[in-house]
Order: sequence, then structure tokens, then C-alpha cells
Amino acid sequence: MASLNVSSRFDPDADLVLFEGDCRDLLAAIPDRFVKLVVTSPPYNLGKSYEPRLALVEYLEQQRRIIAECVRVLDETGSICWQVGNYVDDGQIVPLDVVLYPLFVEHGLRLRNRIVWHFEHGLHASRRFSGRYEVILWFTKSDAYTFNLDPVRVPQKYPNKKHFKGPHRGERSGNPLGKNPGDLWEIPNVKANHVEKTIHPCQFPVELVERLVLALTDEGDPVLDPFMGVGTTAIAALVHGRRAIGAETLPEYVAVARERVRQAEEGSLRVRPIDRPVYDPARPRSIVPPRTVQVRVVDW
Repeated sequence: MASLNVSSRFDPDADLVLFEGDCRDLLAAIPDRFVKLVVTSPPYNLGKSYEPRLALVEYLEQQRRIIAECVRVLDETGSICWQVGNYVDDGQIVPLDVVLYPLFVEHGLRLRNRIVWHFEHGLHASRRFSGRYEVILWFTKSDAYTFNLDPVRVPQKYPNKKHFKGPHRGERSGNPLGKNPGDLWEIPNVKANHVEKTIHPCQFPVELVERLVLALTDEGDPVLDPFMGVGTTAIAALVHGRRAIGAETLPEYVAVARERVRQAEEGSLRVRPIDRPVYDPARPRSIVPPRTVQVRVVDW
């Protein structure tokens, strides 16, 4: 298998761009309409180690500038997936998907789904109900967008269900490849003993990004993550034969991303199995061990 062509600066011929620095500097180097998918989870303005805490109006203005650049570099058939939670200020929450929505619409983007990502673990609240979901806003630039449903179908709830009347009576009523996963995704978040856990405090799972990469891009397409963190988006793209571009300001996160990509290139990176139940006490975990993934370099 051919080895990855990796660059630390934007290179249109690279399989992977790992840019250490501000995403605005990386975006400025990317040509118009170059990427097929932008998928990211930006900082939530909570004052984590990788973000200064700003007044909400300042945070939104910062996001506005970055979103404008992401729209500029997006192909006409491409998609933007912005995964966010809540901004919390003195116990009061502000749903970031609500306040960010107008920043996309002002560019003429079309919201295709508001995907709810549900998980069971997280911080325990004492004066409100504990938050157990976040939101992915999926926008497209035009009506001629890429959407591949078959690669992301999930098992039918009743796979042997049949039509009971009409011309197809007795035939199976569900698609044999599985059903549409819908807009409520139950995928465990990366906490504690999760096989993908790294030093990043707010890491999202590979499986979450894989579904977006497989559905919204084709082989060889460039996938951009302006807030790359520890490289989850890059891994999800590379193991499915896409190209990856990402920026991260913290050197320690870039180092982890490089190591994870190295492991994926040699086929030893362990990630959560897609077919493992979220929780099934009757099914021992050992039956579905962690899977390993490997980078696929394709001609594009």
C-alpha cells in the first residue's frame, strides 16, 4: 500500500494536512471550493485549555469569520457539519446550534438535518437535568449535494417484517441493506475507559464522523476540520479513502493526532466497533472486541 503524503502546510496534493496553528491561517491558504465536507466541533466558549473565554457576542463574531471562510472553500456539492453543545454562563445555558444557525443561513446555506447525538455519560448536574445530547447542524451549499445513504444504513428493527396486503404481500417490507439511521444518533461519547480516549477533554468518537464522511463524500474527496483536536476527523476520512485537512493550535494535540494517524497507517489504531450495542447486559463485551482501522490511500 502506498504511504501517506503528509504535509504540515496546505498542499493540494497531500493526502493529509496537519496544520499547527490558527485555523484562519490555514483557511486563507485553501482555494475556493476545494473541500467537499467541513466537519468539526468548535470550542463551546467554556474556557477550556484550548480556548480563551469570550463574551458571547465576541465568540459569535469569531465563529462568523471562520464559518464565512469555510463556506468559501466548500465545493458547490459539499456539506458543512457543525457539532455543538451548550454555552453555560452562571448556570444558564445557551444552545449554540440556535445562535449559530443564522451565521450559516446568511450565506444561503440550506439546513438538511438537525441531528441529535445522544449519549449516556457526562457531567452530573445538581440544579438542572444532566445534559446528555449535542447537536450536529448539517448544511449544504446547494440542492445538488452528495448523499450516499447505503453505506450508513443500520440494521432493521424487524428485519423479517413482511407486507401483509397488496401486490407485495408476503415480501419483506424493509430494505435488505438496512434502514435510514434517522436524525437521532445514539453513539457513546469518549469518556473514561472508552478505547479511543486520549488527553483531549472533549474528544468526539470516530464512529460519529465516519457516518458523515461516508454519507456526504466520495472516495478521494477532501474533508476539512478547522478545529482538529486530536485528529478524529482525519482518521475517519483517511480510513475510508478520503483526504484530510485539519488545524489545531495546541502542539500536544497535534502530536497525539500524528501518533493516531501513524497507528492507523500501520493498521493498529483501536476504535470502538460500529456493531457493538450501546448497552446490552446479556451480551458480554468480549464478543465484540475493539476494531482496528487502517488508512486507505486511493488515487484521486
